[in-house]
Amino acid sequence: MGQKTAAAPGPACPAPLTERQEARRRGILSATTRLASRGGFDAVQMRTVAESSNVALGTLYRYFPSKIHLLVATMQDQLEQLHDTLRKRPPTEADASARVAGTLMRAFRAMQREPHLADAMVRALTFADRSVSAEVDAVSRLTTTIILDAMGPGGPVTATAEQLSAVRVIEHTWHSALITWLSGRASIAQVRVDIETVCGLIDG
Repeated sequence: MGQKTAAAPGPACPAPLTERQEARRRGILSATTRLASRGGFDAVQMRTVAESSNVALGTLYRYFPSKIHLLVATMQDQLEQLHDTLRKRPPTEADASARVAGTLMRAFRAMQREPHLADAMVRALTFADRSVSAEVDAVSRLTTTIILDAMGPGGPVTATAEQLSAVRVIEHTWHSALITWLSGRASIAQVRVDIETVCGLIDG
């Protein structure tokens, strides 16, 4: 038998950010949100973000290697804020499907209030390649958590395999509904119908 070779070490986990680094990162995301809210995807330029957040361009690239990384991280930040709000004011509908539909419509209404920002973030998700897979996966995991939390106390623990499959379909439908609404191919009423329909899979 041939001599075994040692496996190559995996990528090192990034060190936790210091308080100062976290504050700088928050400032970068805030600047990105302001720029995208005013001018959408095209308004988010790395140099402009650096100037708006008072960091050097090289520093910005150390935090976010590209505009796509930056906008996907902004979407994660927006979802985290939504998640915090939902934990403070959880949905109160009687059925799990209605709670999930209500939660997703709350998220949609937040997007509706900032259509340029929503368009920028969704376009970034659409354009993301493998280099952004970690950030995209983080957004997907957070969306899954929000849906499971809306299903009821202990959702992530008690959800069945069928329900977890339904959650994945719901995520895909919600993302597709955002795209069709942003492109003007679906009304808000149609988005609601689609969301409520697919959320019915939870109780099925």
